[in-house]
Amino acid sequence: MDVKCDGKKKVMVAIDESECSHYALKWTLQNLRATIETSNLFIFTAQPVVDLSYLYATSYGAAPIELVRSFQENHKRVAEALLEKAKEIRSQYGVAAETSTEVGDPKEAICKAVENLDIELLVLGSHGRKALQRAFLGSVSNYCVHNAKCPVLVVRKKE
Repeated sequence: MDVKCDGKKKVMVAIDESECSHYALKWTLQNLRATIETSNLFIFTAQPVVDLSYLYATSYGAAPIELVRSFQENHKRVAEALLEKAKEIRSQYGVAAETSTEVGDPKEAICKAVENLDIELLVLGSHGRKALQRAFLGSVSNYCVHNAKCPVLVVRKKE
């Protein structure tokens, strides 16, 4: 997948369920329109790995397969709903985009998708967390700024 589509550059917007990621998508569609019109736009979301440890603990070490499958399917439905919402947003701007989702730690999945798709610009929303919050909660945008193999644009919503 590392071949450029029609010689066009590739731009990826990574989204999650947060308002800030949808803002970043809208911002990209409004402010980078000239770039996007001559590029291929990808909208990406990551399905976090399901932590089932509490299921095993509450079921004394033997979580029913149906329950595990249900949790996994729910994560998949959430990701599909996110991508559907993103399609609605981008269609308001008359912009075509490819969508995809992967399972994994979001920050690592985003960086892997950037590399696999040969993305040339990654756009992310910022939750606006302070340094201490980032230290404890982690920061997808901070990780991607330091690890993605392309320029990263972090869009922050004005308060």
